[in-house]
Order: sequence, then structure tokens, then C-alpha cells
Amino acid sequence: MKTVSCDYIVVGAGVAGLSSAQYAARSGLSTIVIDISEPGGQALHIMELENYPGVFPKVSGKDFVASLNAQAQAFGAHVVQAHITAVDKIGTLFHVRTHDQEYTAPAVLIATGAEHKKLGVQGEKELSSRGVSYCAVCDGPFFHGKNIVVVGGGDSACSEALYLATLSEHVTLMHRRMQFRAEHALAERVQKNENITIRFNTIVKEIRGNGRVQSVLIEDVASGSQSELPADAVFIFVGMKARTELFDMLPKDALGCIVTNEKMETIVPGLYCAGDVRAKEFRQIVTAAADGAIAAHAAASYVQTVAAGERI
Repeated sequence: MKTVSCDYIVVGAGVAGLSSAQYAARSGLSTIVIDISEPGGQALHIMELENYPGVFPKVSGKDFVASLNAQAQAFGAHVVQAHITAVDKIGTLFHVRTHDQEYTAPAVLIATGAEHKKLGVQGEKELSSRGVSYCAVCDGPFFHGKNIVVVGGGDSACSEALYLATLSEHVTLMHRRMQFRAEHALAERVQKNENITIRFNTIVKEIRGNGRVQSVLIEDVASGSQSELPADAVFIFVGMKARTELFDMLPKDALGCIVTNEKMETIVPGLYCAGDVRAKEFRQIVTAAADGAIAAHAAASYVQTVAAGERI
């Protein structure tokens, strides 16, 4: 197995990872970014990015990520698409293994992001990719003019409902509580959109269909009464689950996100964490980028210390 050595390994090529790679490479660290997927992470699914400071007029998430990726590589970061099988620390060096290669570095950033949570109801798994989706930009165009159900009450659910409302006049947004968790401006736009019907205090009990989504069984939280609603697609946005499989030994918060200090340091010297996988109050693209930059700054100091042979 071939071994490649560098100063800084970034595990994950989302906004946090690419931002950190840019800052690290610019500071002189030889930097390698590794991700099983193409660069971008969740940001790729954003139809219109309108609240990133300085990016105006709004751009698509795909264009934003393309620029971020090009910028990181222009400063010297190297992006590798591969599946990581293990991460270990031996002495002062981390060993990051893929199926055919090993990368070593004194500092590593965990920027693995998060994945969509599931409802866990009957029909969700069976009809996945047959009307059940977790990405409106990816699958929304297949349902022009159709009956679309969106489940959730946060920023993602509201943003995706607004996008889907440009494709169909029949969008129903369901939330289990009596008010949205989304930012006020976003929630207000949803409430004013004539193509979106809002059903608060409502949960999905079952997704029904024969080979494709045909309806959803819903329940009123207050009364317990159930009814069936015709649907051609169900888009689910009920939160995210942090991807921490490679780092189960680290302390996590109640939501399963990795705990760090303000320097993005974990309890393991040289191991940092940034973005949606990190325990924090506010998850946005701008906070992911900030996390990544802070981690790179801290890592640069740490790598210099290791290189000087000082005791950590």
C-alpha cells in the first residue's frame, strides 16, 4: 500500500472542509482533502444561496461550491475522491487509510458533515427514489404540476417547499408543531406563497403506493384523527444525523455531534472538527466556513509545534 505524507488531512469536502483546506494551503501546509463523493456536500442541493455574506446576487449551491473548490485547489490543496476505511493515530502522526492508499499527517480535520434523518414510517424505505426523496433540487423536476408533500419545519423544509412551489401549485408542507423552526423571513415567505398549503400539528404515519408514491396517511397531533392525502411525491426534511462513524471514540453532545472547543480542537491533540458534524447552536454555510478557517489556523500552529519537536 502506497503511503502519502502531508501536513494536514481534511476528511470531507463540504463547505467546512474546502474552506479549511483553502486556509491551510494558503498558510503553507501541504493539504489533502479526501471524500467519497464529489466536493460540495449538502451545499450542492441548495437552489439559491441568498444569505452568504458578500455573495450577491444569489447563486446556486453548485456554483458556490465549484468556486470554493477551485479556490482551495488554486492555493495548493489536493482533493482526492476515495472511501476512507480507518483513521488511527500512532505517535504524533495520524494514519488515514483508503482501500488502496495510506495518508499520514500530524493534523486531521473531521468535516464529514451530516446526512438526512428518516421518518421511520412504513413505505419510506420501500418507496425511496420512487417518490420519496430528501433532495428537492435533485428530484423536484420529476413532479411538475403534481401533488407534493413536504415534511419538516426548519430552514431546509421551508427552502425546499419554496423551490417545489415553483414547479407545482399543489405543495403541502406538514410540520408536527404549531409553528416553524425556520428563520422568520423564510417562514414568512412560505406562509405567503399561494402554491403552498401549510398543515401544522400534523405527522405522517405511513407513505402508501404500489411501486410509486400515491398517498400519505396523516394524523392530527391534537385530536389523533387520521386521514389519507393524495400525493405523488414526499420530500422529507426533518433534521440531520452527524456522520461520526470513523470517530466514535470522541465525546458527543445529545444530538450525536462531536464536541470541540472554540479552536475546533477535539480531545485528541491534532484532531479538529468543523461544520455540521460539530456540536454547535447554529448550522449554516457561513458558520461551516468559519469553523473550517479556525481549524486550519489552529492546525497550522500545532503542525509547527510538532515539527519543532516540542512536547504536546
